[in-house]
Amino acid sequence: MRPNERMLTDLVPVTARGEATRRKLLAAAEEEFGGKGFHPASVSSITTRAGVGQGTFYLYFRSKEEIFVTLVREIGGTLRRRMRSAAEQAADHLEAERLGLRTLLDFTYEHPGLLRIVQESQFVDEAVFREYHERLAKSCADSLRDAAQRGESTPGDADTRAWAVMGIGHALGMRWCLWQGRLPDDKVIDEAMQLVSRGIALNA
Repeated sequence: MRPNERMLTDLVPVTARGEATRRKLLAAAEEEFGGKGFHPASVSSITTRAGVGQGTFYLYFRSKEEIFVTLVREIGGTLRRRMRSAAEQAADHLEAERLGLRTLLDFTYEHPGLLRIVQESQFVDEAVFREYHERLAKSCADSLRDAAQRGESTPGDADTRAWAVMGIGHALGMRWCLWQGRLPDDKVIDEAMQLVSRGIALNA
């Protein structure tokens, strides 16, 4: 266990009321970090937004850095769960990839500040930035390997393909959801899936 992982588990509340307060603080932190960035945000601004005292904050998190790292981890966990749940509804792997991409874009559109938080985490805590992407890539690669074994996709380097597919989703999320403030049209998803399924070679 990494030092910061151990630190993050020490103060997790065990009661329903405690968890509700913790969720309020994380929601407020999402708004603060997503809107202002890490450095301009403060513990006092987070607690004011959450409607709790600063003393309450320190019952759940030791510092601004700790709640930021916790938030990045929770973003990653929530996104992976949503993508897995969407993929379970698919008839085959290609449909699962499409549903996964749509889920990623929906998530980015609903929470644009989260993408900014993940981006900034590379400068706040590079280890958690890498962890976020590596866990997402592993989930994607495992799915690709399973699909190849079932004969639903061509064999190949699942790890490299996972990072490439992630790159497509990340770039589309920035262009449409973050910069234009809307979801892309279905034809954008169609074009992305054409690239995933057939590539750009003339004989594909």
